[in-house]
Amino acid sequence: MTKAAKRKNQGDARGARTASAAPPARDEETGLDFTRAWVEFPDPADDEQVFRCDLTWLTSRWNCIFGRGCQGITAGRASDGCCTLGAHFSDEDDEKRVAEHVAKLTPETWQFHDVGTGPLGWVEENDETDEDGRPERQTRRWQGACIFNNRPGFPGGAGCALHTLALREGREPLETKPDVCWQVPVRRTFEWVERPDGEEVLYVSIGEYDRRGWGPGGHDLHWWCTSAPSAHGAGEPVYVSYRAELTELMGEAGYARLAELCEERLSSQLPLLAPHPADPPRAQAPARASTDETAPAAPTDRTDGTDETPPGPDTAAGTAPTAN
Repeated sequence: MTKAAKRKNQGDARGARTASAAPPARDEETGLDFTRAWVEFPDPADDEQVFRCDLTWLTSRWNCIFGRGCQGITAGRASDGCCTLGAHFSDEDDEKRVAEHVAKLTPETWQFHDVGTGPLGWVEENDETDEDGRPERQTRRWQGACIFNNRPGFPGGAGCALHTLALREGREPLETKPDVCWQVPVRRTFEWVERPDGEEVLYVSIGEYDRRGWGPGGHDLHWWCTSAPSAHGAGEPVYVSYRAELTELMGEAGYARLAELCEERLSSQLPLLAPHPADPPRAQAPARASTDETAPAAPTDRTDGTDETPPGPDTAAGTAPTAN
């Protein structure tokens, strides 16, 4: 990829920029500023790129608790999780890819199928503009949340209809959902840096999508999971549970090197340097899982708290999995 193409590609998936001004429910949340352990390494697949990765975040025990204690980003709407504001499309290709999967949804799998396939559709323009001055596009909000967010009690399963579609088809949810939905709460940023010898290199940072990642409105969120201890009890660290997403963001070679460095960090017998403050004490954390490259990576619920078994057509209300 040329430098010009890389610069054009720096418009990574963006989250919503504003949020409800409800009083934040952050009694359990840790602060935003604390000591982190970062590592830099050259991209094995591209000598013009350097990865800069937040090991504190990537080896943390965060996991999505959608439907299992998530308090939601808007007060009084815990069942929405982080879907209240809808999802901004990163570009036209993102919207086109999602549209191909929306066409597969049915009234049995998408609660608002009649609305989304009606005259106003499932996309809307918001108040933001892109770099060309055009209104940005996002998934339509319906009855207070993203139109794809099936509400509790829906027979086809509560949560994201596109996420559930992926599980039914044996896919990774990153294939069916908008970019921002599957990337959060991992944040990728880009920065071109000129070295002392005059050469330019692209620094690709992989870190935590904390409140600041939402923009100024992030400080007004009712609750946010990455700094909440209640969301840091996973059996696997983030670099394992988010293997598919990180591979998509970094490439296979980049992810493989990251996994090696994370393994080295966790295998040390010394006290862990700069652990995430929301994590449980290391002695109480579950044993880390193996990342044997020979083991197939099956689609999981890691972004959404869904049951790993896709609901069948006869799944009864109340027993169907939830998906964000």
